This record gives sequence, structure tokens and C-alpha cells, in this order.
Amino acid sequence: MNTITIEGQLRTGTGKSATRTLRSQDLVPGVIYGGAEEVNFAAPAVEFKPLVYTSEFQFAEVNVNGKSYRCILKDLQFDKVSDRLNHVDLLELVEDKPVTATIPIKFTGAAAGVKAGGKLVTKMKALKIKTLPKYLRENIEVDITNLELNGNIRVEDVKLPNYEIMNSPRIPIASVTMTRQLKQEEAAAPAKGAAAPKAAAAPAAKK
Repeated sequence: MNTITIEGQLRTGTGKSATRTLRSQDLVPGVIYGGAEEVNFAAPAVEFKPLVYTSEFQFAEVNVNGKSYRCILKDLQFDKVSDRLNHVDLLELVEDKPVTATIPIKFTGAAAGVKAGGKLVTKMKALKIKTLPKYLRENIEVDITNLELNGNIRVEDVKLPNYEIMNSPRIPIASVTMTRQLKQEEAAAPAKGAAAPKAAAAPAAKK
């Protein structure tokens, strides 16, 4: 899985004045928690871009004053006016400590319902899971090959060893719906396929 390296520095001041000073230097304040100690740090805004401005799930290797922390992104704060990145929360990965993460879904295969003329509708882009750090992956593959017309794949249909899925089990992940054209064709089918009315039987000839 891809890892983004971030070079940071410890920060001692955590008040509004200290954070304003950091931002004026184009530095973004952040915090690393979940490990043996909470680490308050700051790093250049440009170093966060590959981690923040992407839909991919990635690791972050944060180097702060000679120490390295292996993390995942947990939360972001943006300025309401300028949309500038204001703060980053990172969770340190500890080998034997389960973590909760949101991992993107990758759909594989060609749905049977689409081959039959339907339209694939994806309703979820990611799943919230709980697992040990060693089992984290960049995406969760969901095979839609057997997804029929008017069918659904739900959260409960996704079976992953070593993963606890936190989403409600009945929520649909993907479905195949009928297109307007297919509905029209089905509506017209009975009329076209209806048998012609039978002619009245001729009276039997008298002997």
C-alpha cells in the first residue's frame, strides 16, 4: 500500500496565536494520537496534499525530530472561507491494537444485470471497518459479476476475513436498475407477444 512521507517539527504552542503564526508560515498544525504519546507537530501544507487531496486510502510516515510515526488519516479541518487546510488529525498504528478506518470499495466484474440491459447504480464508495494494522489494505474488492437485474449487493454480502464491518448490514452497496428503454420494451412485450384471437369454431356438418 502506498505510503506518504511527511517531514514535520514539534510544536509547543497550541493556542490560537501559535496556530496563526504557523499558518502564516504556510505550515499546517497536526496531532498524532493512539500511540504511547500524543504528538503535536506542524508540517508544510504542500506535504499533506498527496494524503489529503485523494480518494485513496494510504499510510502516512511522519518524521518529527528524529522519530518516525506510521499513521493513517483520521480527520481534517478546512477554513470555511478560503477552504485552506487548517488542521490534521492522524492515528498512529500500533501492531496489536485494532483500528477503525474507512476504506474505498473497488467493484470488480461485469454485472449480469447490466449485460441484460440494466444500469449499475453504486450507492456506497467506502466501508467503515475495524481490524489490526497488518490487515489494512488500499481498497475492498466487491465482485458484482452475479448481480442480476433489479438485484442488490448489501453490506452483509461482503465477507472479509479479519475485518469487522461497522456499517449497517442491510444497506445496499450497489444495485442494477431497469433503464427507461428496458421498461418500455417490457411494457410493449405482452402486446406484441399476445396470441391472435381464435376464430369461432365452425358448426359441425350434419350427416
